[in-house]
Amino acid sequence: MSEQNIANLENRDGFRSQWGFIMSAVGSCVGMANIWRFPMLVSKYGGLTFLIPYFIFVFVISQSGMMEEFSLGRWAGFGPVGSFGKAMENGGRSKRAGELIGGVPVFASLCLGIGYSVIMGWVFYYTKMAFTGELVAMGQDMNVIGGTFGAVAPEAASLGEAIKMTFATGGANNLWIIIAIAASLAIMIFGISGGIERACKVMIPALYVLMIILAVFMLFVPGTGEGYRYIFTLNPKGLLNPEVWVYAFGQCFFSLSVAGSGSVIYGSYLAKDVKIRQSAVLCAVFDTSAALLAMFIIIPAMATVGADLGNGGPGLMFIYLLPVFNGLGAGISRVICIFFYLVVLFAGVSSIINLFETPVAFLQEKLNLKRLPATAVIHVLGVLIALMIQPWTSQWMDMVSIYLCPLGAFTAGVMFFWVMKKDTALAAVHEGRTAGKKDISGWFYPLGKWVYCAASLAALILGAIYGGIG
Repeated sequence: MSEQNIANLENRDGFRSQWGFIMSAVGSCVGMANIWRFPMLVSKYGGLTFLIPYFIFVFVISQSGMMEEFSLGRWAGFGPVGSFGKAMENGGRSKRAGELIGGVPVFASLCLGIGYSVIMGWVFYYTKMAFTGELVAMGQDMNVIGGTFGAVAPEAASLGEAIKMTFATGGANNLWIIIAIAASLAIMIFGISGGIERACKVMIPALYVLMIILAVFMLFVPGTGEGYRYIFTLNPKGLLNPEVWVYAFGQCFFSLSVAGSGSVIYGSYLAKDVKIRQSAVLCAVFDTSAALLAMFIIIPAMATVGADLGNGGPGLMFIYLLPVFNGLGAGISRVICIFFYLVVLFAGVSSIINLFETPVAFLQEKLNLKRLPATAVIHVLGVLIALMIQPWTSQWMDMVSIYLCPLGAFTAGVMFFWVMKKDTALAAVHEGRTAGKKDISGWFYPLGKWVYCAASLAALILGAIYGGIG
């Protein structure tokens, strides 16, 4: 390691508190999929019939993959490239090869962040319309609601067509994509403690407060009873359906943000006295709570009008929920829309800063760039590509989530459980534990080595077969 890199490592910014780290890590996990996909899957596969396998996978992944990625990043003090290189070196293998492999999750994180930027442009625009009353003014006219989103998010069949559409029309939502990326830049230029940690300590609690208010409000809306009854429905035969388990696993896998990137880089900023297992448990609890709150908002709301919740993805947030919210009464609809889109906004911004942090850290670690130029380079690159791919965002996100993210998670798991010396890996995960506490190696290491690594590979294979599982 060069003297310059050693100096950078010693002077590295980091989280000031475990709470700040947890809020930031939760922000990386709680994304829009918690809102637009989780309730749809619960509806499609039958309430508790889906929730039971989901809870099982939350336990398995949080107690293996999340702990592994936090530990790997903290032990190495670097993002994926440096961490994978150091892991290979520890295992007596080529450091350079490890760094090259670590480039995969860095690239995946950048690509996912770019795709997220387009979606966040939609979110910023709809949040603006919620405050101005434009969303309420649409009423329940599906032609107007659908047409509005179609104009904001046009679709192209290929990347080439998307680029041509962007240059021909000037882009459908350029201004708001730029605003979304500018918001990320404004937070990230202040570093980890002064930017990301400080922002997430505000956004994430606010997100939960707003979601709780919305969930409580739904309790008093007439017609929601059928939705609640459905949530708590259990069909034992449904548990025999392999598809239920596949999609429960996929949703959990991607929701907990194990991709060899975001959790590794946040772990690298973690103090040595922070308890890894406790942090992983709290992150999993908060992430699952956000998904459940979204479920308790959206499914009862859809039940009030007997709406079909079979449509997940962006369409749920930007099309199918609007007539439901607008049907709750003129006096309350505007407030509900504002609260809901603020929730989505906070979830999206907290996720995008995590996605961009991995490539930003890469430029700092490998090219010795200072924080401001590294952050500026990534965000300028991000906005240029995001503006061009707008009409091809769905295909772009599928490519990254189906192939690159599971590959990143798998390679990170292999580095920690198969390449690193066992004693080194266990020392990394135990660091910060209170003296005298029961050792966790008896279950953690075999769970991660045999179950989690296999599950990460399964996420890649199943995603390719099913066309995406998360």
